Amino acid sequence: MFRLAAALPVALFFSLADSSRAADSDVTELSAALQLPEVFAVMTEEGLGYGRELEADMFPGSGGARWNEAVAGIYETGRMVDGFSEAFEAALDTSGGNVSSMLEFFSSDLGRRVVALEISARRALLDEAVDEASRAKLDEMRETGDPRLELIEEFVSVNDLVDANVTGGLNANYAFYLGLADAGALPSAMSEDEIIGEIWGQEADIRDETEIWILSYLAMAYAPLSDEEIGEYIDFSETEAGRDLNRALFAGYDTVFEDVSRQLGRAAGAILAGQDL
Repeated sequence: MFRLAAALPVALFFSLADSSRAADSDVTELSAALQLPEVFAVMTEEGLGYGRELEADMFPGSGGARWNEAVAGIYETGRMVDGFSEAFEAALDTSGGNVSSMLEFFSSDLGRRVVALEISARRALLDEAVDEASRAKLDEMRETGDPRLELIEEFVSVNDLVDANVTGGLNANYAFYLGLADAGALPSAMSEDEIIGEIWGQEADIRDETEIWILSYLAMAYAPLSDEEIGEYIDFSETEAGRDLNRALFAGYDTVFEDVSRQLGRAAGAILAGQDL
């Protein structure tokens, strides 16, 4: 990484623009190390599946090709990566996070393995049978008091994964309602307080499902890692750089999913209201 303090004694004429380009380069390398296009490619597949569920729940058999086309556009991988990257980089810039430390960890053998395992497990969970098996394994770990589960729970707690995902889910649901309202698909008498009350009524269910999904997913993803390796990942997560990275990742994901949810609400609302998408 370009270090301005080390360069100053021999090159006082280096401009701030030069150091900014170096920092941008580090963020680009970090994004590559995190394999963001691969992550969002899986999320695209998840989104297409969610689109089918929405159609079945809200307007069975009525969405057709126009709904499928709208969902595919909303979950287009490149579009989501662009939206994520802008918010992610802005959050890193605001925090002044030590990107070199983040890059050092995720460029290490352990960091590369962690990223690969997380993506592989998430892709595997697209298969309903694998998802069910991972949940059954979590039940077994709880029943037997498997010490590995305690380590996974520590990782989840250190990174605030449950609360942060629940908050993101509630905000995304609110954005979906706003999208329905944009399309004129909500009762005109429904107030904002009623919308918020409706969403908060889902909080307990969202929390339960979030906790189960995260624990079963991570238990499966990190199964090939030793306890010591998971401990090393936890240690990184507890550093200032790890905390800054975690906040930046959630800033990026929240931005994407609020946008996605509002667009889905608009598209679903248009079908319910009989409009052209």
